[in-house]
Amino acid sequence: MILGAQLYTLRAYTQSERDFEISMERVAKIGYKTVQVSAIGDIPAGRVREICDRYSLGIVLTHTNPDRVLNDTERVIEEHNIMGCDYIGLGSMPERYRAPEWFDRFRADYREPAEKIAAAGKLLMYHNHNFEFQRFFDGKNMMERLMEDFSPAELGFTLDTYWVQAAGADVVQWIEKLSGRMPCVHLKDMEVIGWETHMAPVMEGNMNFPAILEAFGRSQGTEYLLVEQDTCRESPFTCLEKSYNNLAKLGYR
Repeated sequence: MILGAQLYTLRAYTQSERDFEISMERVAKIGYKTVQVSAIGDIPAGRVREICDRYSLGIVLTHTNPDRVLNDTERVIEEHNIMGCDYIGLGSMPERYRAPEWFDRFRADYREPAEKIAAAGKLLMYHNHNFEFQRFFDGKNMMERLMEDFSPAELGFTLDTYWVQAAGADVVQWIEKLSGRMPCVHLKDMEVIGWETHMAPVMEGNMNFPAILEAFGRSQGTEYLLVEQDTCRESPFTCLEKSYNNLAKLGYR
């Protein structure tokens, strides 16, 4: 499995082409070999690819505007071809689908884009937060329904370790459930300060990352471990470096 950086962590530092290049140089110097493109500024796909190539960073996943995935599918596929990226990610379920009475519309709306993406040799990926674990459907939650509503060829899952934990679910159990459907995953730790939980660099919080990493190692087809930290109490670059160094000590690069 290959370590990567989820660029949402650095969103304040990637809004212009110049800032993006400076940030990619720093990410590469930390040691990361891959990135997920997310929440960057309006930079053409060709320039994103050129800058990442300059620093030997492979683009393995994106978070793409859900409306564009739905309504501009062919162009989205073309942009991912330009970037050399096979995984087209949804960062979250659009709010209108989160109500139980509207949830079925997600399958109805996104099945055709998912099929087009699969036909192009790519895979639509869904990234979870905690709300997908609320049990709406006769004891089932949204994650379970998504697994049923889409085939593995139509929808993969970017399992986010922090948000599974925040939902009160068992991270290792969910890794086992989604085996074969998680080519890319998000690593993120959880610490507690007083009564509140916070995001932390990987292996600097309280989550059982030795067991989590072992479970990902057993999981069929998990290829990219992408470090993400939405909120940082230090510089985001420092947090990405701490996570990298902690994981590198265990042999992950």
